[in-house]
Amino acid sequence: MSEFAAETRAVDSACWQALRRHAERLGSVPLRALLAEGDVRVERLHCAAGPWHADFSKQRIDESSLAALLALARAAGIEGRRDQLFAGERVNVTEDRAALHVALRGSADPGIQVEGVDVADDIAGSFAKLGEFVEAVRAGRITGYSGRPLRHIVNLGIGGSDLGPRMAVRALRAHSLPELRLHFVANLDGADLASTLAHCPAAETLVIVASKTFTTQETLANARSVRAWLEQAVTAAGLPAGVATNQFASVTANLDRAREFGIPDACIFPFRDWVGGRYSLWSSVGLPLALAIGMNGFAQLLAGAAAIDHHFRSAPLEANLPVWLALIDIWNLDFLGAESHAMLPYSDSLALLPAYLQQLEMESNGKSVRADGTPVGCPTAPVIWGEAGTVGQHSFYQLLHQGGRLIPCDFIAFAEADFDLPGHHDALLAHCLAQSAALALGKTLAEATSELSAAGHDPATVARLAPHKVFPGNQPSTTLIAHRLTAESLGALIALHEHKVFVQAAIWGLNPFDQWGVEYGKVLAARLLPQVAAGRTDPIEDASTRAAIAIIAALRARRRS
Repeated sequence: MSEFAAETRAVDSACWQALRRHAERLGSVPLRALLAEGDVRVERLHCAAGPWHADFSKQRIDESSLAALLALARAAGIEGRRDQLFAGERVNVTEDRAALHVALRGSADPGIQVEGVDVADDIAGSFAKLGEFVEAVRAGRITGYSGRPLRHIVNLGIGGSDLGPRMAVRALRAHSLPELRLHFVANLDGADLASTLAHCPAAETLVIVASKTFTTQETLANARSVRAWLEQAVTAAGLPAGVATNQFASVTANLDRAREFGIPDACIFPFRDWVGGRYSLWSSVGLPLALAIGMNGFAQLLAGAAAIDHHFRSAPLEANLPVWLALIDIWNLDFLGAESHAMLPYSDSLALLPAYLQQLEMESNGKSVRADGTPVGCPTAPVIWGEAGTVGQHSFYQLLHQGGRLIPCDFIAFAEADFDLPGHHDALLAHCLAQSAALALGKTLAEATSELSAAGHDPATVARLAPHKVFPGNQPSTTLIAHRLTAESLGALIALHEHKVFVQAAIWGLNPFDQWGVEYGKVLAARLLPQVAAGRTDPIEDASTRAAIAIIAALRARRRS
């Protein structure tokens, strides 16, 4: 079959039309009937990569529809696009640059150069410098202005410079250095920073400013406030104010701006513009995580991701887990009509994974225009949301079971706990497996009636209550299981989803490495800032925005009067 990737939209391809027919055929087939195939179905719809095992048997697919999805991937030229990514070609076409996050874990082709610099050598030098700093801080050899070790780490960043390390530090807290306290501040709202600093002794606080351009408004506003806070502390101790920046480090591609801020060269850790923000955890942006788990732990994270890179490059599409994840999501979104996707990690340590994946998927693929500027013609990324473990069961699971919406779910679980308290983990796993089964199988009116009758209720009560105990089921889900949550399994899990996003983008014809929607909001905010600060509504043309500024100005005036 010829590729449609370059000229023809996916929605106009023969593969797409075939999949529509499969969706119509399967629309009336309940999951109960599909799961009645038993072990044969489970074995056929199982896929594994690295430490992860994935069960797709509770998805509303069969062998024929899966074959059609794989044909769609082949027609999109997935293998060729994958090779371009690992070869360091400029796959980020709108910004004319490569996307070499895979190089950070040693998976890119050898010999790649960017602007005359060997990428592998550049990465090795960067990690060597980072490693020296990390081990010195962890050992207490780098101290604050009073001579005490730096035991509170405050990471100032936003987006990829915050979500990745924040999520990973929480995820791997069982493997972290107990003496260190990691704090993350992203919000421009002063409440975020003020409440964090209230728990940090100034003399023991290391501040990391993570900003690729060193111009990010939220991050720099927070950095200036922290610098003022530290300056006040050092001057109160009888030291020059400039000493404060000795407790700063920076992760940035704009070294000059970091130096202008006052950060010493020894504490500036570069990352390159070929690393996208939401793919940057593997770079110096991972400094907070490296401080928490050490460079050996950070190397294990990279190794876990590298194992998935190798799988993605070498496994045939029929056994390629990132490809399966991508295709199943496209099936649910574009053919079955789902609009959102629930990520349900049965691990409290992975509580921030849904938020991390929100950015990875929705910022990468939340687009309606293909890389060539033409309309995609179909919905792209679903709304990603979710919650950890049994917490979600007591809030939104009611909607999953009886709300009448199609909401595919991913259940993520571990055979053994990272914090093993007797009696906890088996119960947690039982809930995970029970929920996925209940969502798929549901409960019929006849079953509800039979249960109520067996419990001794009179016929009138049975008739009254039975409709409320009916569960439609037919809610598709995937279950991902690994042995234990470690740096390696976390790295593999993240890489699985990165490659899933890449495959989806290739099929839809998107560039997953830009984010012009984010940039547009920043531009408008910069234009509005002078008007908001002055309480002035001219020359704003938008009447609604003028009204909001006027209300804010009036409320501030009332407070001052």
